[in-house]
Amino acid sequence: MTIRLHKGDLPADHNLGTIVAIDAETLGLNPHRDRLCLVQLSRGDGSADLVQKNPKVLKLFHFGRFDIAVLLNRFGVRTTPVYCTKIASRLVRTYTDRHGLKDLTRELLGVDLSKQQQSSDWGAAELTEAQRAYAASDVLHLHELKAKLDVLLARENRTVLAQSCFDFLPARAALDLAGWDEIDIFAHS
Repeated sequence: MTIRLHKGDLPADHNLGTIVAIDAETLGLNPHRDRLCLVQLSRGDGSADLVQKNPKVLKLFHFGRFDIAVLLNRFGVRTTPVYCTKIASRLVRTYTDRHGLKDLTRELLGVDLSKQQQSSDWGAAELTEAQRAYAASDVLHLHELKAKLDVLLARENRTVLAQSCFDFLPARAALDLAGWDEIDIFAHS
């Protein structure tokens, strides 16, 4: 595993490939209040970097709803196109209610992730080695998970449905930021 911590943007000539896994670390779970501290990504080769928005690259998330909202709130950038392994998991792993990244990597890849640093101080001036390893682990397995989930989506004939969900994610994030985070605007009430 290679982890490159960049203070600021990646070099202009840095190639992320055609699919990039993305995760964000903040000081909490409220995108209005909590500062974005770190954006990590992986191109699927066992390395992790920080990245700036690129509209031609598929942005690969786990629970993209939150990360997309953070990026929209902080930078005013609508993140597209996107893929979310949590949504894909919910569409094909209907036999369980365990769709967290730790559960997915354990079941589909046989990898046990440590979540010990999840609630650490991401706003510290210097990140610890444990924080760096944790942050990297949040994106290092997303490409392989996507490949496995794509097979399951195709098997269950839910690929088109999943794509529709992925396409809606930026709008869902905007709804969250506009105050409809706990309200189902599609409900008949």
